[in-house]
Amino acid sequence: MISTKKIHPSDKMPVFQTWQDELSAVVDNIDELFALLELPAPPKTQPSPKKFPLRVPHAFINKMQKGNPNDPLLLQVLPDTKEALSVQGYSTDPLDENHHNPTKGILHKYNSRVLITATGSCAIHCRYCFRQHFDYAGNQPNTQQIDDIVAYINKNSQINEVILSGGDPLNLSNKRLKLWLDKLSTINHLHTIRLHTRLPVALPNRIDNELIELLKSQSKSIVLVLHINHPNEIDTSLSDKCHALKAAGITLLNQTVLLKNINDNADTLAQLSHALFAAGILPYYLHILDKVAGAAHFDLPIEQAVAIYWQLLERLSGYLVPKLVQELPNRPFKTPIDIYQFDQMAKNTKSP
Repeated sequence: MISTKKIHPSDKMPVFQTWQDELSAVVDNIDELFALLELPAPPKTQPSPKKFPLRVPHAFINKMQKGNPNDPLLLQVLPDTKEALSVQGYSTDPLDENHHNPTKGILHKYNSRVLITATGSCAIHCRYCFRQHFDYAGNQPNTQQIDDIVAYINKNSQINEVILSGGDPLNLSNKRLKLWLDKLSTINHLHTIRLHTRLPVALPNRIDNELIELLKSQSKSIVLVLHINHPNEIDTSLSDKCHALKAAGITLLNQTVLLKNINDNADTLAQLSHALFAAGILPYYLHILDKVAGAAHFDLPIEQAVAIYWQLLERLSGYLVPKLVQELPNRPFKTPIDIYQFDQMAKNTKSP
């Protein structure tokens, strides 16, 4: 079989014929990643976990600054020795999702919407992922079980929105994704289908013409919620794909996770909001980190998060300011952060 992978002479990064080839050739070796970024060999203490290994596409690596070990995109995917630390308050199921799993493949925490773990696979492994310990093997619905999921939603008429998640739903082939969309489209009380995905950011070529036409043809409203944390993640390729989706009538939103040493300042977040809007994406949520085991080193004190948010409010027009929220276990909604409460606490602390 002839390989479809070619080497670009200018930067030694592979060029692929299809997004499937690109997905199958993700970098999962730390030595290879360091070589591509022209970094010195990784230290002997560099961890290489087996359970949640390094996984990053070449397209995302291309957005990183060569020679910079502190590149904000690199830090999101590079395993760290701190992941092995046991930190009080951080758990393997920080959102208590295991208790909201009524049937295989469904998470039903909020009355009006359900989340479907359509796949356990992602194109990229973000080190702060709150589902890195999730039992995907026990929640991977097969074709027959899709009907069970549709039956569950049909019996619950208060459900008007479905979120296809995982993993990443765009890791599915267009044929498999069409199967899901066709089945869900038969539910009369369903208004909206949402896809939560990082794949267009990590691998923009996934947004091919076939996918755009598939989403455009749906009878339900389609919302694509991207996950972009830093303005450097938005390049011309991603922007072009997003404009094509928007032209097809797809609503584009973004959610960002506030991460220490990556985007924990108002300058970076303001640049991100402007870059998102220029690409046709509306800033939606700014998340306080979910307290998942292995990710405590990314977390910020909530007081610091609020202080950054006040600065954002000063710098940005209202439509560019994402909602500052925290997802907590056993809450029927995402919890807005009361920035006035924390602001008053800070003022009281400073008072003589």
